[in-house]
Amino acid sequence: MPELPEVEALAGFLRERAVGHVIARIDVLAISALKTYDPPVTAFGGLTITGVARHGKFLDLDVDGVHLVVHLARAGWLRWREEFPARPPRPGGKNPLALRVHLDDGSGFDLTEAGTKKGLAVYAVRDPAEVPGVAALGPDPLGGAFTPAALMEIVKGRRTQIKGLLRDQKIIAGIGNAYSDEVLHAARISPFKIAATMTEEEVATLHEAIVTTVRDAVVRSEGLAAQDLKGEKKTGLRVHGRTGEKCPVCGDTVREVSFADSSLQYCPTCQTGGKPLADRRLSRLLK
Repeated sequence: MPELPEVEALAGFLRERAVGHVIARIDVLAISALKTYDPPVTAFGGLTITGVARHGKFLDLDVDGVHLVVHLARAGWLRWREEFPARPPRPGGKNPLALRVHLDDGSGFDLTEAGTKKGLAVYAVRDPAEVPGVAALGPDPLGGAFTPAALMEIVKGRRTQIKGLLRDQKIIAGIGNAYSDEVLHAARISPFKIAATMTEEEVATLHEAIVTTVRDAVVRSEGLAAQDLKGEKKTGLRVHGRTGEKCPVCGDTVREVSFADSSLQYCPTCQTGGKPLADRRLSRLLK
């Protein structure tokens, strides 16, 4: 799933290539991806892309004052094209293409989504705040308001595991499954630790890990072409997606806890005092 660093890099990529260009037309191939109808996507034809922003994991194209806001969800992606094939795409079937944006010079981009579970969302709005997910976002980890004191207020009184808190977009914007694993490994904190039990020192350490991990990932992604971002993300991860490999810090084996639709990775030595966490799904299978 694209998270804050990848979406920020995509925003930068589009600022360089799309800003200043006029949208010739927009083809909607997967009508389920379009979540709004007023203004219609046809209204973007003939308008100029004047800016590109990011809100958490949402990508926001400002098109002469109206906005095309995109959430790539779990398996969505943006693919830039210098030119499109002569034959127009056909909707339906196994075609992963959801939406195509044609620019005035013949270039443009596709929004694609792999798999059968569809979550890609496209909003045509007059104000990004009209998108419910944007309006509900918590503070951005790279914003000035996200301080250790602000994080202390966030965790205070929350009887929830810190892994889940970091992934909740209404609490902190932009961090998903992968970077929450990376943040907790850097902070040497168990993903199952209850947020409300954290000391001021632990919160300060967590804040530093959040800001550093996210900022470093953004820096690594700067200037990369859209097609190279996924590979860069995977290369930069130390524990997420590396079950069975050696922890780059201590050499212990990276472990995994599986859930119904996701999993987390961690290092027992670095994060849980050497004790493996219970994998509840595996435990149920063994009963």
